[in-house]
Amino acid sequence: MGKPIASVAGGRQSVLLGLGVHRPERVVTNDEICELIDSTDEWIQTRSGIKSRRFSGEGEGILAMSISAARKALDVSGIAPEQIGAVIIATSTWDLQTPQAASIVAHELGIKGPAAFDIAAGCAGFCTALAVASDLVRGGTVDHVLVVGVELMSEATEPTDRSVRFIFGDGAGAVVVGPSDTVGIGPVEWGSDGSQSDAIVQEPSWLDYTKNPTGPRPWIKMAGTAVFRWAAFEMGKVATRTLEKSGLGIEDIDAFVPHQANQRINEVIARSMKLPEGFPVSNDIAETGNTSAASIPLAMEQMLRDGQCKAGDKALLLAFGAGLSFAGQVVVMPPLAGAESA
Repeated sequence: MGKPIASVAGGRQSVLLGLGVHRPERVVTNDEICELIDSTDEWIQTRSGIKSRRFSGEGEGILAMSISAARKALDVSGIAPEQIGAVIIATSTWDLQTPQAASIVAHELGIKGPAAFDIAAGCAGFCTALAVASDLVRGGTVDHVLVVGVELMSEATEPTDRSVRFIFGDGAGAVVVGPSDTVGIGPVEWGSDGSQSDAIVQEPSWLDYTKNPTGPRPWIKMAGTAVFRWAAFEMGKVATRTLEKSGLGIEDIDAFVPHQANQRINEVIARSMKLPEGFPVSNDIAETGNTSAASIPLAMEQMLRDGQCKAGDKALLLAFGAGLSFAGQVVVMPPLAGAESA
């Protein structure tokens, strides 16, 4: 097992008991994206590393994808719905301000009376929600938490917007967090830089749109250069601080799972961390694109499925995005739904 992850407090600890994902059936190539934007497959791959992404089809909305991923996570974890004490959904694309998606998902899964709430922290949403879930379990508030990261980015980006349309995709990933005698989810390193909150925005607001329904509807927009610079040169520092909080070095972890925002950003982060050549780093962005809050669990699934790491290995998770916000922690990789190791 190697060196254990450090604990910030005594008492019981938390661990990932199972992972499940939902990837929409529809594969959208760069060539299809370029039918509506002035770009090329070569340019997109060179600038982002993206070859294709998944767009949701009929019946694959926020709720359906969340339920699909959650059922798989529950099944592989061996935890029954009635054992779940809280449901947290990380998303920025749920189309209602009320009720929260978490309460509906919980009901559809047969979870009776849990705490249920949504977290909107952009692409850092899943790791933020995971930190909250871990503390709920460690503190004894609940025994088991269902955490879902889910996004419908295809409905949130304008089809002819060259600056963002090629980047994003849809999907969902879910984990079950439960108690453990040893540390399975390390201390979180998180934060935000509100001075750059205008780097990723939704414009106009839905309130402005209701006042002027003949005007443009709200779309997600991004200042790509500003985000690239911030992530490329700050997230390596965050990754290092996350390892330090966990009492670990690069030699103590088995895989790196950064947010799948841009392959070039992740390469810069990996170099700044001085990861050794051949060190396992997720590259789910090539086939999945940037799925915002769903990015980290989908990338974890890709690494487990492709054999880049296995259940029981230690992985550094690092998410960053709108806010501008970030969150990271070291985790023991969970069993994967459908995998032999599960």
